[in-house]
Amino acid sequence: MAHAETTAPPDRKAYLVGGGIASLAAAAFLIRDGDMPGCDITVIEESGVLGGSLDGSGSPNDGYVLRGGRMLESKYLCTFDLFASIPTLNGTQTVTQETFAWNETMKTSSKARLVSDGQRLTAPQFGLDEGHILTIERLALLPESMLGKTTIADQFDPSFFETNFWFMWCTTFAFQPWHGAVEFKRYLVRFAHMVSGFNRLHGIMRTVYNQYDSMVLPLRKWLDERGVVFTFDTRVTDLSLWREEDRRTVSGIVYDRRGETGEIRVREGDLVLVTLGSMTEGSSLGGMDHAPVLKGKTDGGAWMLWERLAEDAPEFGRPAVFADHIDQSKWVSFTTTLHDPTFLRLVQDFTGNVPGEGGLVTFPRSNWLASIVIPFQPHFIGQPKDVGVFWGYGLAVDQPGNFVRKPMSACTGREIMTEILGHLRIEAEAAGILDKAICIPCMMPFITSQFLPREPGDRPQVIPRGTTNLGLMGQFCELPDDVVFTVEYSIRSAQAAVYGLLRLQREPPAVYQGKFDPRVLFKAYRALHDLQDA
Repeated sequence: MAHAETTAPPDRKAYLVGGGIASLAAAAFLIRDGDMPGCDITVIEESGVLGGSLDGSGSPNDGYVLRGGRMLESKYLCTFDLFASIPTLNGTQTVTQETFAWNETMKTSSKARLVSDGQRLTAPQFGLDEGHILTIERLALLPESMLGKTTIADQFDPSFFETNFWFMWCTTFAFQPWHGAVEFKRYLVRFAHMVSGFNRLHGIMRTVYNQYDSMVLPLRKWLDERGVVFTFDTRVTDLSLWREEDRRTVSGIVYDRRGETGEIRVREGDLVLVTLGSMTEGSSLGGMDHAPVLKGKTDGGAWMLWERLAEDAPEFGRPAVFADHIDQSKWVSFTTTLHDPTFLRLVQDFTGNVPGEGGLVTFPRSNWLASIVIPFQPHFIGQPKDVGVFWGYGLAVDQPGNFVRKPMSACTGREIMTEILGHLRIEAEAAGILDKAICIPCMMPFITSQFLPREPGDRPQVIPRGTTNLGLMGQFCELPDDVVFTVEYSIRSAQAAVYGLLRLQREPPAVYQGKFDPRVLFKAYRALHDLQDA
């Protein structure tokens, strides 16, 4: 990135494989910072909808669906840099302005971060002993090379996994004990500035609506207005690579469109950007009276494309590290549509938080390690005033529930709601709530695959060594210092790929480094020792 762009063909094309937030961001950066006409950019998407993991769909009658919700925070510098250029749907301000203004109005301040035995815990103490704290401090200081492929469980004694700190940390970020210590370390360092308010979820930001409506739709509109081409129902199955000594150039994009195969010719000067892998590949929806099924990597194109690229090409990483351990990367989320206000009223009375204010509520004694979040209503554009929506998930999906003696992975929406009502000790009103609820569970086999233990080389570089016109984006490429499972990581990878391929004399904003701020470290130290101010 240190030298200027050489003269580019005036009709250069860019092909973006995948229609998630990384590709949408890359298209915007190509236009905004690379001066590329939108009509010369094509986004190729396997499904019929954009947004990838930032999805939001459904209706009041059939039930709304959110596979997940990513938290935001003020130090997501690439995300807010991008959306500072994107107007809201009504055009009155930018998405970044809207988000910051909204979070001044609706500040997250949980009064029930943990609910145990029907009792809420407001600002629960972390409960760490000196050994746990020393291990956290050691991990923050150790070079990643010294951690290797060790797991979180390799670093801590078993008592750590019974602390309130762990219950709050693992459910906020979706960590499991068998996930990689390197990723855990990155999170500790990346979010050091949030530790002091972690038991109240202070600093966590939300969009006005779900992230599809608040982020994807405005970005899609902006790209549409500039002529970006979107090709749907098209699965990219391979890239044709022309090899000359130690250089590789993409010369073609092989695809399958509704059973018809073809190839897009990539000319000299054209660019190809690929979203690598997918944490929501193979997602399966259930319903009130049927459970979702467990799928695998062959039920979509993302993992198969990565495997093909990586054959005999170590510079493209090792997809098997992430895709071949479904039992260690799966969990179930659920979205409940409520046609009666009783549930939201009872939860508000119990937690002390209005919808949108409290954030994640975790049940640490839940065999499923279940959590729910009640967003501000309406959560969807066009959602009727008499309809409510909330979301939840469980990390231990193969354990029998406390109230429904079945694994969460085998449960219907009705059974999942029954379990949640049990943890909230809602009994008298339970039948009426269930009668007017639509709970849609979603099994995601690869949702935390990016956290699995890895070593250098498992994740490829954004611009793989020796490639001339190919950039990689998303959760499975390597970005030093930043953390996966975030919108920020996808957008940062897109920005890095665009700037690198265009050889622009600029780089993405540096990752915020709170670890170098003595005030941040002092507050984190006090919090870890349960010395927070009341």
